[in-house]
Amino acid sequence: MLGRLNHVAIAVPDLEAGCQVYKTMLGARVSEPQAEPDHGVTVVFVELPNTKIELLEPLGENSPIQAFLDKSPSGGIHHVCYEVEDIISARDHLKAEGARVLGDGEPKTGAHGKPVLFLHPKDFCGTLVELEQA
Repeated sequence: MLGRLNHVAIAVPDLEAGCQVYKTMLGARVSEPQAEPDHGVTVVFVELPNTKIELLEPLGENSPIQAFLDKSPSGGIHHVCYEVEDIISARDHLKAEGARVLGDGEPKTGAHGKPVLFLHPKDFCGTLVELEQA
């Protein structure tokens, strides 16, 4: 069911400072910031030859990333995102296997303009998992 690793997401308290670390220290190419109000974040993508790193900064008072940063003020790995061919089929299979889909269980449009779902970390070895339609 799983396709390629799409990205690893890192929550940061200061998006501009995070971008500078990747640009200056690592010489990486970093996208322009993109507000994602439906998800409560502003994101940038660090382009790598084989995948991406997504830096997330809270957007708005109810951002789920703020709760993460309250526990880990300097930031840290927030989730991993895997591609799937058919997100509805993947969701239905995972639910049948006992996995918990977060939110209302219906895909939302993600930062790449494709449907995404999040899976409960307790069902995946303590890791929040995002699925994105390939």
